[in-house]
Amino acid sequence: MIKFLKRTFALMLLLSVVSLMNIHICYAISPSATPEYDGIDVSNWQGNIDFRRVKEAGIDVVYIKASEGTTYRDPYFERNYNNAKANGLKVGFYHFLTATNVEQARRQAQFFASVISGKSPDCKLAMDFERFSNGITNEEINQISEVFLQTLKDLTQKDVIIYSNLYDSQRVFNNQLASKYPLWLAYYGDYTRLTNTASNWSSWAGVQYTSRGTVAGIDGYVDRNKFTQNIFLGECTNCPEVEEPEPSDDTIENATIEYTVKRGDTLWSIAQRYGTTVQSLVEENGIQNPRLIYPGQIIKITNESMETNEMGHCVYTVKRGDTLWSIARAHNTTVQSIASLNKIQNPNLIYPGQKLRIEISSNNTADRVTYTVKKGDSLWKIARMYGTSVGYLATLNGIENTRLIYPGQVIVIMK
Repeated sequence: MIKFLKRTFALMLLLSVVSLMNIHICYAISPSATPEYDGIDVSNWQGNIDFRRVKEAGIDVVYIKASEGTTYRDPYFERNYNNAKANGLKVGFYHFLTATNVEQARRQAQFFASVISGKSPDCKLAMDFERFSNGITNEEINQISEVFLQTLKDLTQKDVIIYSNLYDSQRVFNNQLASKYPLWLAYYGDYTRLTNTASNWSSWAGVQYTSRGTVAGIDGYVDRNKFTQNIFLGECTNCPEVEEPEPSDDTIENATIEYTVKRGDTLWSIAQRYGTTVQSLVEENGIQNPRLIYPGQIIKITNESMETNEMGHCVYTVKRGDTLWSIARAHNTTVQSIASLNKIQNPNLIYPGQKLRIEISSNNTADRVTYTVKKGDSLWKIARMYGTSVGYLATLNGIENTRLIYPGQVIVIMK
């Protein structure tokens, strides 16, 4: 009896704490309504689109990239909007948010509103906020999101929606945002079986279920989506005229990031991960000994080769000496994936200055680096190749005999 009373008291205490903390976690995400509508989202990456054929292929809804940051207008925005409307598709707009503080969020909301001035969207205006600056807290991310969304809503008098992957809907965007704004979920799997799945949202108004869809009228891959009627605005009216914000210093926001060194890092591995060079990191950070960095050290990285990503992708500018293999390894993807996304016929033929679209892993494994042992390799040789130690690799991989590795074995270099 005493044990029962103790368990009951503990359960009541836990429920009280949860209530006080205003925690609201849902364990199933389902469509917010029926029926569902077939949709796509597009940007300049799709080039010229034949929207007549897209409509004939059964697509009902198209979300179009309008803008990014405070200066970038998608060069195909006007063309995509006019042609999609002319062929009877329901149209939505999205902005790729790069703000690092609330003032930048306000300015980006104004810029987005200015780009879509006079246009008549059928769907809620979407915030795509998925690449967060190193060191920014979840509280700051939510503040930035709230300011952007509310400012955009005030300026356009249109309802808004949050585009987010499953992880961020669980761990980043909070319950307050989830209670105010619907979710456009990015989930590349069986979205019909999102049960026993924690999230601050209980339903989605849209789900982006693949980045490798194909649709008649579009050359190459395109993101495919399902949308519910809750994606639509109550009425289709023109967005009010909004002036573009005055230029300011934040037009170069996110040019530099700060990376905190972790155990096992080397300048080489950091440079590979961020698409830069050891020499650039040395010069920018005043490092005297490139072989000597330590956990907790802050490394500043200004990377002109890497542009911000959109809808789960980034853009990498090829440098002299690059190969598709080295680029794929640095971004935790495959040569085939990069070649397919960029319509590369000959994987051995890339050139400096070429821009490559790279799909970013949705399960946050971009920091993981592995090596497959080849005949003649030794742990010492692999450690030297990656600028680390035999002891570190042995500990990380649970290797008891450092002299015994075999061809085909996968060695984790960095988690």
